[in-house]
Amino acid sequence: MRHRRILSLWFPRLGAERLIRAEPWLAEVPFAVVGEEAQAQVVTSLSEKASEVGIYRGQPLRDAHAVCADLITRASVPHRDAAFLNVLHRWAGRYSPWVAPEPPDALVIDLTGCAHLFGGEPALMEQVAQDCADLGLSVRQGLADTLGAAWALARFTEQDGGSHRSGDAIDQEARATRSRAGKRRHWERGGLPPGAPAQRLPQGRIAGVGQSWSAISPLPVAALRIDAYTQNQLNRLGLRRISDLIGQPRAGLARRFGRGLVDQLDKATGSAPEPISPGRAPDRFSARLSLPDPIGLVEDVTEALERLTQHLCARLKEKARGARVLRLEAYRADHSMQWLTLKSAVASHDPARLMPLLKMKIDEIDAGTGIDMLRLEAIQHEPIHARTIAGHAEATAHGQARQKRGLETATEDLLNRLGARIGMEAITRRHPGNSHIPEKGAQVLAAAWSAPAQGWPRHPVPRPLQLWRPEPVHAPDTPALPSRFRWRGRDFTPCGATGPERIAPEWWLDDPEWRTGPRDYWRVETDKGERLWLFYAHGGTMSSGWFCQGEFA
Repeated sequence: MRHRRILSLWFPRLGAERLIRAEPWLAEVPFAVVGEEAQAQVVTSLSEKASEVGIYRGQPLRDAHAVCADLITRASVPHRDAAFLNVLHRWAGRYSPWVAPEPPDALVIDLTGCAHLFGGEPALMEQVAQDCADLGLSVRQGLADTLGAAWALARFTEQDGGSHRSGDAIDQEARATRSRAGKRRHWERGGLPPGAPAQRLPQGRIAGVGQSWSAISPLPVAALRIDAYTQNQLNRLGLRRISDLIGQPRAGLARRFGRGLVDQLDKATGSAPEPISPGRAPDRFSARLSLPDPIGLVEDVTEALERLTQHLCARLKEKARGARVLRLEAYRADHSMQWLTLKSAVASHDPARLMPLLKMKIDEIDAGTGIDMLRLEAIQHEPIHARTIAGHAEATAHGQARQKRGLETATEDLLNRLGARIGMEAITRRHPGNSHIPEKGAQVLAAAWSAPAQGWPRHPVPRPLQLWRPEPVHAPDTPALPSRFRWRGRDFTPCGATGPERIAPEWWLDDPEWRTGPRDYWRVETDKGERLWLFYAHGGTMSSGWFCQGEFA
């Protein structure tokens, strides 16, 4: 029977090196990624330069700045780190099809029957280290018969298991020296002094077939993947290394520390199974049509696209998905390729709604010497929920809703056609805003990624048809409505007015436009026919005065 061989890849600087790949200059300075733990900012990942000056993972940010005043930090973005780990997951598929992620910074690869394809296990691990170096990533590897042993070899060395009575804990100090324990600097408690080189750890360790137990025996008990409380209890009893647990009776260990310690010990040694569940491959929806002879006529391309669309939509419908962004690739006979991207306002797997959009793009395809293959792929897709079959009592209500839905479908098709010509980002719609400030009463949203408003709230006081930024009005600086005023180089005389309407600024926001304090708005009918919206600003951090902000119909 073939022995299982498990490779554990740990990326100890994944968060920092992901940002260094985008900004290479960060590798030349002390750099750290900061996250929040228990309402405190701590270092979650750091560069090699930061390690050299004495900063360590899990250190409070204020202590890290005290050690290195020139430390550059960036906020942690967990979902981007997870996306980067998914990219590494796909990259690791070149070594074995059985790859599983271990968030937030590790991968597990089942190499059973695969190592000989790369010249053996040492050569494979050298290739992994070289690939990671080319990607700008630090990696530590562990290879063993079990997942627990490989995990331990990748993260721990024989020097990691120190004495429990290090003097760092306050309860280990004599009463006379407890007050001095907290004042010690971190390098006096076993840490690296400022300017000392970072500890160089081995990039990979291999445990031979059947030698997992002997390989992990010198490692500390933390390599068994147990909680911190159990680790402290074992250390207090002098059980600091995995080898110290060999002679202990299993029943006593389980009774005092729980079954979890014994289970983890059995998994690391292979006495208990620990399967590896590979990550599920993402759904990919594409269709390809190879042609016996090159084509170039519009009719031929249209017929080929109809077949591709029907096949692609059938696959989407099986998975209850709808295409949002399509990519059309045309491979020509001269070994060149042209591609087009098409966006839809709503996700759909209906060929009758997608095909008109593709026909609008046919004129942009340059057939050249002839097209011998077409490929259509849904590069972005969304779930579409199945409809529930209704009974007789609900048939009438569904019929009325279907009629209303017909108008919405026509609007969505119009958005699709406009988006295919001018771009989906150029189409916007106005939506009611949740604010009493006039200029914030409506917000502009992208039409393709927002739902239409079900109804605009009716304001108790009419608002102008046109609204612009406040423009100064030349009039006496008094709250009373002036008998004459000058605006945009023209003189006006009020013939009628309604007001005032007091509107106060949002005190919880510092809006530069509202630093003039509360405003008294007036609807003014002028002698020249304009119906203007004037207001008097009572003054705040800016001077008071009269302004014009809109015009009624």
